[in-house]
Amino acid sequence: MKINTKDLLSGAILILLAVVGYWLNQEHALGNARRMGPGYMPMLTFWILGGLGLAVFLIALFSGPNPLDKWTKLEILAVPLAIAVFFITYFVFDALKLFTGNYYVLGSAMFVGCVVLAVAPGWRPLGLVHAGFALFGLMLEQFGLMLALVGCIVVASLADPDHRPKGVIGMIIFLCALCWWVFIKELDIRVPVWPQFL
Repeated sequence: MKINTKDLLSGAILILLAVVGYWLNQEHALGNARRMGPGYMPMLTFWILGGLGLAVFLIALFSGPNPLDKWTKLEILAVPLAIAVFFITYFVFDALKLFTGNYYVLGSAMFVGCVVLAVAPGWRPLGLVHAGFALFGLMLEQFGLMLALVGCIVVASLADPDHRPKGVIGMIIFLCALCWWVFIKELDIRVPVWPQFL
């Protein structure tokens, strides 16, 4: 058996996330496909995530060898530092009442923590992609769907050192058009498309 260590650990992490998410989702009513409850889509997502994790895990048993890279001191220190910065930011923003609502405090702390994680080159892709997600959540209500997508894509594109501005602009145009068509036109989801202050 030729084990791919990276994929084996990735599959195990995906399965763990799916199990934890499914367990946390137990309190929500599921409903059915015709009349979905608040827990239906998360449950479906966690099942798909678990299935993908299992597939990655099983394929890793025969697709190796691919050992883990050695971590530098910066990559080892970046994780606890990012967690500490997340908690400090959360408690400082919460104490100063900088935002109206716990959601913005949590999102801001997540964004800052992910940016700190991205300082280490080995964690940069993961940190910047998740920082983009956090920025999207922070921007959506005030700046609208289009600008939130632009912010998310620009921050996440920094994760790839070889990104090209033309590719980023093309992705912005494509995803803005696709999200408008799917979520606004077809599904009629009530989110602001453009900034509220315009």
